[in-house]
Amino acid sequence: MRTLLIIVLMGMLAAAGYFAYAAMTVEGEPLPTEGYVALALGAGFSALVGIGLMTLLFFSSRRGYDEPPHFK
Repeated sequence: MRTLLIIVLMGMLAAAGYFAYAAMTVEGEPLPTEGYVALALGAGFSALVGIGLMTLLFFSSRRGYDEPPHFK
């Protein structure tokens, strides 16, 4: 069973590698400057949101907001 799992996962990895290679070797015009700007802004915004959410997660964990309620 473990061998079958490894074979399936390796197949999925090979398929992902093939699709990534195929996507990078597409014929056509290169990405315009506006595309690079949009890509950079999108990646930066995603990183900013991720950092903000992780900050809130650590803040709420250290302040005790994640503890279950205690009823009297």
